[in-house]
Amino acid sequence: MSTTKEILDHHWEAFTTQDLDMVMEDYDDDSVVITNLGTFHGLDGIEELFTGIFDEFSQPGSTAELEMEEIVDDTAYIVWHGETPDNEYAFATDTFRIEDGVITVQTFGGKIDAK
Repeated sequence: MSTTKEILDHHWEAFTTQDLDMVMEDYDDDSVVITNLGTFHGLDGIEELFTGIFDEFSQPGSTAELEMEEIVDDTAYIVWHGETPDNEYAFATDTFRIEDGVITVQTFGGKIDAK
């Protein structure tokens, strides 16, 4: 069984390299991601969400920088910032509940300004 830290590190690497298959390894059919864009359920919904995110972050000049992480038992919290040709992510935060090596619940919030 993977630790919360191992899953978080795996997820951040997958996000920053825009590796959809790698990201999807962190979820299962019961996982839920809650964002300002809506709530995404299961592998199909979460894959749809990350396909759109990776379309944006795969553009040349895009960045994502991790500012902090905090892990308590099965819960991980991160703060990050980034930039794409379309948007500035001045402040972004995700919280993850990780159980038995799977992200069961994730939330996202951020200050995102269109360029």
